[in-house]
This record gives sequence, C-alpha cells and structure tokens, in this order.
Amino acid sequence: MELPHADPDVFDPRVFARGIPHDAFRQLRDTAPVAWQQERQVLDWPAGPGFWAVTRHRDVKHVLRTPEVFSSWLGATQIRDPEPDDLGFIRRMILNMDPPEHSRIRRIAAGVFTRRRLERSYERISARAAALLDAVAGRGECDLPVEVTDDFPLTNLAELLGVPESDRRLLLEWTNRVIGYQDPEHAQVVRDADGRPVNPRSPAMLRDMFDYAQELARHKRARPADDLMTALVHASVDGRELTCAELEMFFFLLVVAGNDTVRSALPGGVLALLDHPDAYRRLRADPGLLPTAIEEMLRWHPPVLSFRRTAACDTELGGQRIRRGDKVVVYHVSAHYDERVFPDPYRFDLTRSPNDHLAFGQGPHLCLGAHFARLQLRAFFTQLLQRLPQLEPAGPPVRLTSNFINGLTHLPVHWSTG
Repeated sequence: MELPHADPDVFDPRVFARGIPHDAFRQLRDTAPVAWQQERQVLDWPAGPGFWAVTRHRDVKHVLRTPEVFSSWLGATQIRDPEPDDLGFIRRMILNMDPPEHSRIRRIAAGVFTRRRLERSYERISARAAALLDAVAGRGECDLPVEVTDDFPLTNLAELLGVPESDRRLLLEWTNRVIGYQDPEHAQVVRDADGRPVNPRSPAMLRDMFDYAQELARHKRARPADDLMTALVHASVDGRELTCAELEMFFFLLVVAGNDTVRSALPGGVLALLDHPDAYRRLRADPGLLPTAIEEMLRWHPPVLSFRRTAACDTELGGQRIRRGDKVVVYHVSAHYDERVFPDPYRFDLTRSPNDHLAFGQGPHLCLGAHFARLQLRAFFTQLLQRLPQLEPAGPPVRLTSNFINGLTHLPVHWSTG
C-alpha cells in the first residue's frame, strides 16, 4: 500500500539548520499528529523508506514508554536505517536494546554512574566553568560554543571517564564525526568502493574509537583509579561483567551522548536568555530561580530533536494504523511546545511548573546521565551569571545541520568589560 506524504517536511536536516520549524510542528500536532514523512535523498545520502512522525506530547511519551510495541532493537534509534550488515553490531549499544538485555546493561551502568560519584565532582566542574569564562572575560566578546561551551562538557566527561588530558581532543573529533556527519563544517565523509558515503556509526568508522576504549580499559585494569572507566571494567551484575564489545559500545555512548547533550544544551540555554531579555534580567536579579530556569531551558531548547523506534507489531497511534516494521520517529522538540500540556508554550517562563519536558527521554531509556547534565548546567550558569552577567548577541547563531541533535556551532556574544 502506498502511504500518503504529509507536508510539511520535518525530515530534511537542512530544515533544522535554519531554525526549529515551529509552524510546521504546530500544523502537524493540530492536523496530523502521527504523519507519514518521506525520506528523500539529502546531499549524497540515499533516500529511505519513510517513517511516521509523532509530534504530540502524549503520543511521544507513549512510544518511549512501550518498548514491547515500539522497539529500539529492531532498527536502532536513528532515522536513517543502518546497513543490514551493521545492525548486529549497532544492537550492542544500550541505546539500541530492549528489555530484558537492556535491563542487565542498565543495572551495570547505574551501579557505577552514581549520584554520589557525580556530586563529588561538582566543585571541580564549577572551577572549570569559572576558568573558561575568565579566559575570555577581558576581551569583551567571544564565539561561545567554539571558545567556551564545547570544551566544558568535553573536559568534564574526560575527567569522569579517566581519559588522560593529552587524549581529550579525540573525544571532540569522534563526537563531531558521528553527530555532524551532514553538517558542512563538521562532516568527514568517507566513501565506499562504489562512491557511497559510509555511515559514521558503522564498525569501520568507529574502529579507532573502539581500539582506544580497549587500550584505556587495559590501562585501568593495570592502574585502577577513581574514575568511571575503572568502575566499568570491574562492574558486574549476577556475576557477568561487560563483554569487550559491550564496553566498546558503552564508551561510544558516553563519549558521544554524554558530551553532545550538554554541549547542545549550554549555548541553547544562553540563546534562550538572549532572546528573552526580560527573563534574563529577572534571572540575574534572582539567581535562586536557576533550578527552574534550567528546566525551562531544556524544554525550550531540547538537546535531542528526535529519536526513532520500529513497530514490533501492528498497532494504532494517533488514529493511524502502524504496520509491523514501520519506522516511528518521536519529536521531542515538538512535544515540548504542545499546547495540550504546556500552557502558553511559546513563552519562556523561568518559573514554569509543572514542566513535563522530555529532554532526557522517558521510560526504560530515561537518560542515565540526566543528573550529570543538570549538575553541569547548574555549575556553568551559576558561574556565567557571576562572571559575565550581561551578555548580548554579537551576530546570528549558526545551527548544526542535523535532524537528531539540536546543536549550535556558533553563537557570537559580547559584553562590557568596564
């Protein structure tokens, strides 16, 4: 059966490079909350079979909470289909698992990724934010992502993992390769023998990262330290440790997702303040509003735009019949502006409560690093309000070309040094 194409287009990553298509998402929420999207060819990346775009908050939450119907394992979690030969490899990552295997890996991760371990690092993280801001303070201007916010979560994560300082730029290179593969600034396109671009999440493209993960694991076994990688190589559940392959994929997840979530949220939060000067003034006058302000930043600028699932059986969603094997893509960024859940959603409200955003997911895949992300946001914005309290825009932001990560690659700002 031929499925109808539903305009507007919320697949093409170039759409998001121009800004969040709020009008398109509002139209879809109101008229076609579960809408068929074509996967057209984008640049050299081939067309795909199409997918269902899920845009209402209630439906997004339902999909994320029912892995028995909407599977992460069947087709992984990115809109673009992996190569069939790569699927078994990709399924080793916790992000692309379903229960019960997902539950075992998550128990191992939760045992080492503890709130106590993370809270111990707060003072060092806060000092790091202060140092990065002080390094640019006297100049009166900077490109915030390039000079401050890209380095901040990267260094925090590297320290948490126990990555030596001399190797930390590798983490940024790997993140840019995987996340920015369609972005003109970050793309590192590698082609196969037929001239087709190779998926950056394929085994061949991740081999150097995995080799490094194994080298680091060997080092931590020989020289244990108080860091996450040491804890991971010694962790077990029911007598089973992580296999080499599971350890590699966990390292990949931490390096990419653990870095890029905060990397996207930080300049996104700053941009929200710049675009709402009254709220910015209010926050400067009352820093006690920061906890709820951070939650509103995460609603306003969710780090992740979308996630994919695959229907494990015939079902119905939002009035549409979904066939087994259909791709189903939930749009967090649309759910966050759903008028059915958030009163006056296009108002940036520092004290919004309740604030049922989905920035860290929902259900069994609720982000393990959510507390670490919030901790970093709290440390950074506390220092920003003290050290550079009155930023102003110095040029337009530049957005990452992606339908997955809500990234900002450039955000020029200036301030008074007097």
